[in-house]
Amino acid sequence: MTEISNRRSLGFLLLFSLISLQFLSGLSDDSKSKKETKTDAHSSSSGMSGSTLLILCIAVVSVAGLSFFLFKLWQKKKREEQYARLLKLFEEDDELELELGLRD
Repeated sequence: MTEISNRRSLGFLLLFSLISLQFLSGLSDDSKSKKETKTDAHSSSSGMSGSTLLILCIAVVSVAGLSFFLFKLWQKKKREEQYARLLKLFEEDDELELELGLRD
């Protein structure tokens, strides 16, 4: 189960890095082209939306990572509570046997 989880997270990391590289190429300064006036206006507006999109992607990945961490923490807490209930169940059975005199 953890092997599948590790492969899935590695796949997401690879996908995120490839998308980030695409945005970094869009953020590069290419103002020395043939059409400086139109290109500058276009690159600044696309650069702004590219950086906004990059920040948005980072925020989404951060929220997803935090959600995954909190889910795993919740699972661990739930498992510990179930284990404590199981131990309590067996402790009560031992006390009951002693009270009834079934065990020395």
